[in-house]
Amino acid sequence: MTIRLILLRSRFCFCFFFVAVAFSGVFASNGGMKMEKTLAMIKPDGLRGNYTERIKGAIVESGFRILEERIVELDEDRASRFYAEHSSRSFFPNLVKYMTSGPVCIMVLEKQNAIADWRALIGPTDSVKAKATHPNSIRAMCGLDSEKNCVHGSDSLLSAQREISFFFEEETVQQL
Repeated sequence: MTIRLILLRSRFCFCFFFVAVAFSGVFASNGGMKMEKTLAMIKPDGLRGNYTERIKGAIVESGFRILEERIVELDEDRASRFYAEHSSRSFFPNLVKYMTSGPVCIMVLEKQNAIADWRALIGPTDSVKAKATHPNSIRAMCGLDSEKNCVHGSDSLLSAQREISFFFEEETVQQL
């Protein structure tokens, strides 16, 4: 009987240890999911329309932390490089022109599930659609259409890493 209890106890400990190790990559030391970072951008129409403080308020109220923030003027080259994945699309020249029409506010946001939560908060790309289907979204609040939609958000972890590095690490390298 004692041997069976010891065997059961050791199996339980092994299973517990196995599960703990398996989930150690998913859970942070505070017991919650790992924090995720995403890039958020308030586009020229958002800054011109004085929506910056309302957007930042919505960000903080939704549980995000703003880790870094800066106002940037994009030139044609930098806007083209940032949106390079769209370079073959018909709207690309207008996008570059729009993104160079005034300053943008770039932020690094942090939260559990930050990428998906930020995308949900900003709403559909087309602000007209956002007003109908996601009336509480940022794009419904301040966007005009699918081009002038007030904000940008990374669409994946890989995009978030690339975009954050584009604005925050590239300048560090250039200063060296």
